[in-house]
Amino acid sequence: MTTQPSPDARLTSLDQFRGYTVLGMFLVNFAGSFAAVPAVLKHHNIYCSYADTIMPQFFLAVGFAFRLTMMRRIAAGDASLAYLRAAKRNLALILLGFVLYHLDGVTKTWADWQALGVSGFFKNAFQRELFQALVHIGVTSLWVLPVITRGPGLRLAFAAGSALLFHLLSQSFYYEWVMGRPGIDGGPLGFLTWTVPLIAGSFACDWLSAPGPSQPIPRLLRWGATLMVLGYALACLNLQSPPAKVKLGPQPTPGSAVTGLLVEPPFIPPTRPVNIWTMSQRAGSVSYLTFGAGFSLAVLAAFVWACDVRGHRLPLLTTFGTNALAGYILHGLISDALKPYTPRDAPGWFVTAAILAFISLCWLFLRGMEKQRIYLRM
Repeated sequence: MTTQPSPDARLTSLDQFRGYTVLGMFLVNFAGSFAAVPAVLKHHNIYCSYADTIMPQFFLAVGFAFRLTMMRRIAAGDASLAYLRAAKRNLALILLGFVLYHLDGVTKTWADWQALGVSGFFKNAFQRELFQALVHIGVTSLWVLPVITRGPGLRLAFAAGSALLFHLLSQSFYYEWVMGRPGIDGGPLGFLTWTVPLIAGSFACDWLSAPGPSQPIPRLLRWGATLMVLGYALACLNLQSPPAKVKLGPQPTPGSAVTGLLVEPPFIPPTRPVNIWTMSQRAGSVSYLTFGAGFSLAVLAAFVWACDVRGHRLPLLTTFGTNALAGYILHGLISDALKPYTPRDAPGWFVTAAILAFISLCWLFLRGMEKQRIYLRM
């Protein structure tokens, strides 16, 4: 185990980073359905856009806070109690996800239930809708719980092994299934690759918590660059594999790759048909989560420099970052209230006004909760 984390003052950067991530989530989740919004702010499932960088940042922040909390609780008392509390918290998060997302399918009559049967219920109800952000966080955190307090070698091996297992299962059957279903954020087995940014967050915790004159920014940037290059290198294996057999929606414009060995880099639409190596949030692909973990580390490094070194802080990001779970729940309700009056084909000025109104309402609710010291924790 690493040494004990330093005081809370060092965590300004994490709160600001989390607040930026929440703000990014607000933006891409609300704006992504409008025609006037640039493609980079939308999810496409055939390459990594800016919108696809947001969720890995949540997992990086979760991994950071998860290790920090566990190390402190173990240092303060009973280790078994710390693990039990972590398990309960993540099971509660999964239960909350069930309430928010629901299950697949519907039975309107008792005859529907009889026709479905118990086996049909368990076969069909847990394939898609349940496995979204909160459930992925809860399941992934439970998956890494046995190693979250262990040394760097074991954590790194666990993340690599989880990614390898996911890829092998994808090659066997899972990629075609999750893309054809279609799944959400990697589907039921997505926790295996969401492990990568979560474990990366645990390393960021170590680097920022190290006593003495540590230099976390070079480490964050060095590992961030390494993972981004590795993720892109994995995506370039697209050139050696056949395209996917399932229909994936809008397809790449016919053309050739950047060179004979390289595909288009992240944030640029591909010209080759997609396959198991393509950076895809829907597939939860290894290339995507590896690149996403590296990108998240680089963004965190920028916040460490701005907040911990330069002393900058934005109150807006503090409000969003310290009540992220409440923001996640509220933003969906506020979006549902505004979107019926914002046509998908509305002009850019109207969409911009709607986005500003949406973010402002989210801020008003969260700021009100902050003033009353109401924070939603699990």
